[in-house]
Amino acid sequence: MTKCFSLTATRNFCLRSSFSTSGLRSTITDLGDGTIIHCWVPKTRKQTRPDLLLLHGFGANAMWQWGPDIIPRFVHHFNVYVPDLVFFGDSFTTRSDRSESFQAECVYRVMEMNSVTKGVRVVGLSYGGFVAYSLAAQFKEFVERVVICCAGVCLEEKDIADGLFVVKDLDEAADMLLPQTVEKMKDLMRVTFVKPPVKTPNCILVDFIDEMNRENLQEKRELVHALAKDRKLSELPKIPQPTLIIWGEQDKVFPVELGYRLKRHLGDNADLVVLKDTGHAYIVEKTKEFYKHLKSFLLPQIPPIPSSTATTNQQDPHHLHSNGTITITT
Repeated sequence: MTKCFSLTATRNFCLRSSFSTSGLRSTITDLGDGTIIHCWVPKTRKQTRPDLLLLHGFGANAMWQWGPDIIPRFVHHFNVYVPDLVFFGDSFTTRSDRSESFQAECVYRVMEMNSVTKGVRVVGLSYGGFVAYSLAAQFKEFVERVVICCAGVCLEEKDIADGLFVVKDLDEAADMLLPQTVEKMKDLMRVTFVKPPVKTPNCILVDFIDEMNRENLQEKRELVHALAKDRKLSELPKIPQPTLIIWGEQDKVFPVELGYRLKRHLGDNADLVVLKDTGHAYIVEKTKEFYKHLKSFLLPQIPPIPSSTATTNQQDPHHLHSNGTITITT
């Protein structure tokens, strides 16, 4: 029986309206190599404002992860660009490359076609953090400063076998991140939230899976596998841009150890903020606090966050003697 109403599709429509009323317009860019990228761009780019690129993680399209709590705040300070990464939303490729470096190249080419080629501030959430890091490594003049949000770019393939994650292999990781049943969807919510939404009706979860998780399923599974395959910390470049790392203390998708590992890898060039009492979904659970840290770092002329945070230059919980800044919120 064909569904006559979809709450997910309705919310998607409302999000499109919200992005549009926030001063963004939907664009489709054909990169000419079998790749199509959808991106929200400013209706009017203002030369007096810095450019901000927001890269989403796994899950629904970019709108679901960056709006409506984040976008309306940012558009007053930045020229905001929000692409759908390849195989999410309306972006697609016929090419076989599944690496984050390919995703980064696609994003850069779209920005280039929008006449934005340097001095960009980039925020990458989870999977988008892998892409943001690759952008900063590949296109150094393009990225001015970067925020890596709960993205395990410092993971190694052996970490899975060593038991660092809640999954035992990449197939299980793909099953978790791309749930196809109500039970799997609830499992994902328990893993990503410290306080999962209470009693979400099964019909809503089924509707979301049908609308957001069925399309390009095999390709998305391949993206998961590409993240960890042959990955070694010793081969990860050290990006030169000022970097802010933000992590949820109780993250079960990418444990906070990976945040400290990335801080050690980048040294004084990076600051680490650990948000207490939240996990992988802190953009939902700690929206206001998340935004305050982003604004303080992305607009450094803004006064720093008030003393609701404790800053240390001593040892982190993993016995790192750091010369940089580690902030653990209280």
